[in-house]
Amino acid sequence: MKIVVLKFGGTSVGSIGKIKKVADIINEHKKKNYKVIVVSSAMSGVTNELVKKSQEISENFSDEEYDALVSSGEQIACSLIAGSLVHKGLKARSWLAWQIPIFTKGLHKNSRIVKINKNKILHYLKEGGIPIITGFQGINNSHRVTTIGRGGSDATAILLAKFFKAERCIIYTDVEGVYTTDPNKLKKAKKIKTISYEEMLEMASLGAKVMQPVSIQDARLNRIDIEVKSSFVNKSGTLITKRSNIINNKIITGISSTHNDSKVTLIGVKDKPGVAASIFKPLSKNSINVDMVVQNISANGKETDLTFTIKKDDLFKTKKIIRENKNIEYRKLLFTKGVSKISIIGVGMVTTPGVTFRMFQALAKKKINIQVISTSEIKISVLIDKFDTKKALAVLHKEFRLDK
Repeated sequence: MKIVVLKFGGTSVGSIGKIKKVADIINEHKKKNYKVIVVSSAMSGVTNELVKKSQEISENFSDEEYDALVSSGEQIACSLIAGSLVHKGLKARSWLAWQIPIFTKGLHKNSRIVKINKNKILHYLKEGGIPIITGFQGINNSHRVTTIGRGGSDATAILLAKFFKAERCIIYTDVEGVYTTDPNKLKKAKKIKTISYEEMLEMASLGAKVMQPVSIQDARLNRIDIEVKSSFVNKSGTLITKRSNIINNKIITGISSTHNDSKVTLIGVKDKPGVAASIFKPLSKNSINVDMVVQNISANGKETDLTFTIKKDDLFKTKKIIRENKNIEYRKLLFTKGVSKISIIGVGMVTTPGVTFRMFQALAKKKINIQVISTSEIKISVLIDKFDTKKALAVLHKEFRLDK
């Protein structure tokens, strides 16, 4: 059985006109003799509206009821898609995740798919039907509806492709693919034809919003190739695949940037074992993600200045936690809001010396000051003033010839 999984994001199903266009795309794949499995997100803006309603009810809205509430958005979109296909004379119906069922484990609002019962869907496919499946959700062992994190419809599609051994998995969105950097910030950004799982994972984790990081990790672990393309224009997209499938002469594949970071600095912290742990443990317990970390030891070796970054939304909570922490001593506490993280990503830097120097020199020529640095095997990130973001993207894009 030749199966293709098609996933449509919120912008692709954001209006009745767009849903009719989605039905045409599905029909085109059906005409190519594919057995088509469709996954849909909620219509754009619907999930945010539902979240807003939960917040109006309570600041501490039940996680179980949150999942029951926000999962309803996908039900609406899937029903409309199925109805559009039926109108065209095709056999189609919507499937809620619990009807299949798609089993999950973990906490509400952030579960993971562990098993998909294939029997009902396989039978429906053999009958010539097109199942339209709600993304982003499943059920747990208590038969409660769960959700798998914002953007989780990507993960639903990828794991359906895994369990049904699909030949293709296509993610339809409002852009033509993955770009060298955000085209809204830099007009010279170019569409990437092929990108490795590792590079895409770094880009998604560092601010690129094309796909959810967890979904890319699922694709990498299960070796599922993903094509990201536009539902609005009929052009080839970006293939996300394993490194060995890529022939690429570029050192850097892409550049990502963030705009919602804050920097925290503790000056004059006593330098002794366990101090860093006592700072970061309460942050971890409060689900505050710490990103870039740098430590400077004083000349006498008795004190250190510790700097790290967090999301801007967590700044107020972080201030409160640190100030109430009786296990640490420091002379001064500083907070900076207007910062941005710029990251260059590419598997080519593993075997190419001088990449760090080129990045730092290019920024220096534009008088862009680097505040914090962090690196991995295929990534270099720097923290800079937020007002220098566009200038930094432009100079690095040119330095590594990404506009060629």
